[in-house]
Amino acid sequence: MALDLRLQVKLSQQLVMTPQLQQAIKLLQLSRLELVETISQELAENPVLEEGMDLQEEKEEEVRAGVEDDSTPTQEASPEQELSGESDGVTDIDWQTYLEGYSLNSTSNDARDNYEEQEDRPSFESLMTQPRRLSDHLLWQLGLSTMPTAEQHAAIDIIGNLDDAGYLRTAIDELAEHAAVDLEIYKAALNRVQGYDPPGVACRNLQECLLLQLDRLGQSDSLAALLLRDFIEEIEGRKYQQIAKVLKLPVEEVFAATKLVSALDPRPGSAYNDEDAHYIVPDIYIHKLGDDYIVTQNDEGLPNLRISSFYRNALMESKGVDKQTGDYIQDKMRSAVWLIKSIHQRQRTIYKVTQSIVKFQREFFDQGIEHLKPMVLRDVAEDIQMHESTVSRVTTNKYVQTPQGLFELKFFFNSGINTSGGDAVASESVKSKIKEIIATESPKKPLSDQKIVDLLKEQNIDIARRTVTKYREMLHIGSSTERKRLF
Repeated sequence: MALDLRLQVKLSQQLVMTPQLQQAIKLLQLSRLELVETISQELAENPVLEEGMDLQEEKEEEVRAGVEDDSTPTQEASPEQELSGESDGVTDIDWQTYLEGYSLNSTSNDARDNYEEQEDRPSFESLMTQPRRLSDHLLWQLGLSTMPTAEQHAAIDIIGNLDDAGYLRTAIDELAEHAAVDLEIYKAALNRVQGYDPPGVACRNLQECLLLQLDRLGQSDSLAALLLRDFIEEIEGRKYQQIAKVLKLPVEEVFAATKLVSALDPRPGSAYNDEDAHYIVPDIYIHKLGDDYIVTQNDEGLPNLRISSFYRNALMESKGVDKQTGDYIQDKMRSAVWLIKSIHQRQRTIYKVTQSIVKFQREFFDQGIEHLKPMVLRDVAEDIQMHESTVSRVTTNKYVQTPQGLFELKFFFNSGINTSGGDAVASESVKSKIKEIIATESPKKPLSDQKIVDLLKEQNIDIARRTVTKYREMLHIGSSTERKRLF
């Protein structure tokens, strides 16, 4: 069969991902903090973009300017004043006195008296304190100790390798080998550091940490120390009867020793490594006004972008601007306009999605999480006539402040659990019921997963035991054996 070349016209549709469309999709899935960082980067890279005041600030500025204009009488300045730069109400600054007041070598009491109010006021930095870290606390104790120089350097190396909990996760022989120092020097330095405060610091594992704390308490030969050395796995499994049988001791004595072990600190360094809390700023608010719910956007903290009038006028006039410069300004202008439109589109989409959520989850906002309905992305997508992927991007890492609390928008999308009456209950509502049941159980006789299933069936919720186990693990709640407390 002979092969020949032919031209064929074919009509087809395909989605072309332009850079502008990719940017718009990227902005949809950004969190609030990431959006602020992206805008700050664009402000630094694009000279056409500039940050302006919002409408409220502009109104306040106009009112402030109007008050100042009304309160300050208008008076024509004399030619002598215009030439010298003086006018009524404005006095010259005595720069000589100013410099003397801020001179490092000045000891003049007059200069300090002239600027007493400014000088006596403490700086902002002086009012801030830096939290003391575990390494700082240990290095301070190391500075009070007397030891050979090589051992001191080894101790500094050991302190630098401690994690936030105060444990030494790196093998001591590896540290000595890396530093090309004798292993015995590092062992001696480790013993030094383990003697510092807090007790149990610089240990290699939990067992060594707890035993060191018992040694500090003078309990190195106690039953608690024996249990830690020989029965630590049984203690973790709460097999107190088995331990008492092996040691031929009353169970009450084993309980008392285990109670002493439970009072020890398994993370001795955590008290010195408290990180600052990072608060979530909601992207949108839902307020109840009468019988209706009002959705408002949170634009606080987001820069108000606008096009620079300087470059806009330069592009419109086109005088004294060569072609290369004009093309550059046009390119940056298009990028800036598209960024502003993409941000506005992002805010509008979040607003529309939230309004749709309020419509579907009205009972939740009225009565609480027990009345949360099952809902999927398709429900909202069909309501606002958008694609499911767009709704998924919009609800990722976006938070809403409601009368019921602060929630991620993804929270409202969950599967349903069938009830005996044929209705469906949201999975988050079932998780809340499981959490309530476990919170009211007896610590000495915690409920099993099967017992939780039976209690849920009494509330007309038909659920499998493995589903209860999965939800319990998602809530970070241990099994009945792990939740058991005998004292």
